[in-house]
Amino acid sequence: MTENVNSGKLYIVSTPIGNLEDITLRALRVLKESDLIAAEDTRHTRILLKHYQISTRLISYHAFNEHRKTAELLEQISGGMKVAVVSDAGTPGIADPGFLFVREAVKAGIEPEIIPGVSSLTFAAVASGLPIDKFIFYGFLPVKSGRRGEAIKQIAAETKTCVIFESPHRMEKLLNEINAGIGAETKVAVVREATKMFEEVTRGPVSEVIQKTSGRKWKGECVLVVSPCSAIE
Repeated sequence: MTENVNSGKLYIVSTPIGNLEDITLRALRVLKESDLIAAEDTRHTRILLKHYQISTRLISYHAFNEHRKTAELLEQISGGMKVAVVSDAGTPGIADPGFLFVREAVKAGIEPEIIPGVSSLTFAAVASGLPIDKFIFYGFLPVKSGRRGEAIKQIAAETKTCVIFESPHRMEKLLNEINAGIGAETKVAVVREATKMFEEVTRGPVSEVIQKTSGRKWKGECVLVVSPCSAIE
């Protein structure tokens, strides 16, 4: 379908994952020039906008309303509005709302403009110190034990480094699952609070990482990078 010449614009904008300085000049310009910012959490995004003295109107756009809001916003874009989509941190669509909007926009003949920037995925991959000439992103693993167990088996069979997002209250469980399901010598890196004041990277065989972090209460945003092949090296 040919894009409507009278249409507005859809921007998918990457925002900082912690440090407010980690945003591009292009992203700041787009946020200022947009008519509307659709944010995963308006309270969170308002902190960023206030820091850079941006007064663009905010609305809520998250996993619980994205199906309804997407249709409404695409109609407004077709009417000439410039809409920027942001998540709480990083790039929308990477384990955050955004994919649906991009897919439906393309179907409607609206070409999204992607404003790239920082991502906890690429940050963790580089910070891990593990091979990343090829790597695979698993996002958040299933919570239910059956599907989660299958995911661990799938990771164990991988020949590439794997990147996993995890809630801090399940990080200890995940490390133990890697230890039991892949092997004690599996090399891992836990990246916690990337770019923030308490940024921390813990590297080593998973059994050693479990020992180092025994008894700790995990806090903050966590990413686990795993090298399954290292278990049999």
